[in-house]
Amino acid sequence: MSAVRKARTQEGGAPATAAPFAIAVENIVKRYGAFEAVKGITFEVKDGEIFGLLGPNGAGKSTLIRMMTTLMPVTAGRALVAGHDVTKEPNAVRNMIGVIPQALTSDQDLTVYENLLIYAKLYSVPKEKREKNIAAVLEAVDLTKWRGAQTKTLSGGMRRRLEIARGLVHDPRIFFLDEPTTGLDPVSRIAVWEMLNNLKKTRNLTMLLTTHYMEEADRLCDRIAIVDHGTLVALGTPVELKQSVPGSNVVEVQFARESDDWKARLEALTDVTEVQSQSAGVYRVLTSNGSQTTTQLVEMASRLGEQLSSLSVQNTSLDDVFVHYTGRQLRDEQVKAVFQMPPRPGVNA
Repeated sequence: MSAVRKARTQEGGAPATAAPFAIAVENIVKRYGAFEAVKGITFEVKDGEIFGLLGPNGAGKSTLIRMMTTLMPVTAGRALVAGHDVTKEPNAVRNMIGVIPQALTSDQDLTVYENLLIYAKLYSVPKEKREKNIAAVLEAVDLTKWRGAQTKTLSGGMRRRLEIARGLVHDPRIFFLDEPTTGLDPVSRIAVWEMLNNLKKTRNLTMLLTTHYMEEADRLCDRIAIVDHGTLVALGTPVELKQSVPGSNVVEVQFARESDDWKARLEALTDVTEVQSQSAGVYRVLTSNGSQTTTQLVEMASRLGEQLSSLSVQNTSLDDVFVHYTGRQLRDEQVKAVFQMPPRPGVNA
């Protein structure tokens, strides 16, 4: 892609500000013996955007992030982060990024301030800047009042905000977040969304995140990449992805009686573009005319003497996009291994 070709000129430690993209990944591959976990993926993340990475368990999302954050060597291809090659200039990359793991890794026996201080020292933040940076990130995540509180006394949402503050204390340009709201209650999750949007605006951050919450991706991400079986299957804004799915409405119907004929009967209705079988007697019908398809479906059931257990109409969602491109729904994954903190600058991986 032309954007990635421009990024090639940044080899040899060129200034990060010269990079046309915050992140540029070109034909990146990761193999474990004969198994290819990532199969030549290419994409770019624009400076200042929130970029979402979606995919089922084993799709290659975590492997991608680990390569981009220098935690795992690249088998083939290349990745540039802030204009620096992750293979040739890993320490330069580490200086430019913050990484927020899915697991809560702050020391529970230390105070909020002590956790931030240790992290600032690990990243060699000059002594004269530490207090200023710590005060700024505490203000950004609304934890100033809890500066002296032991971490174990914080709620789950507050601990997640501490993790985010810890990742910001060394003034990174690019933020990697692995499932940032997993395990949070709905109120805390929305609070984190609002905070991330505010951080993007006030700190001019570029963010790349993985998530299994479609609403999260829809509300937070400027663009989304869907990865499946180690390949990139779709890339675009949430609106573009929804528009790429045939049918502007989704009719979800459940028949009281199971039958092998339902799918074929539904596919024969006017304006129906696709029918997805969800479970016994439950179908998602993609259509360009939701109201007409609903009327025809009710008339069909009445004519056949069948009962409908439920019927609903909705606009195309990111769930429908995911099903369209991967053939299955995105379920919550099991808890993954702890996503480790990148080595501090100056220490070889």
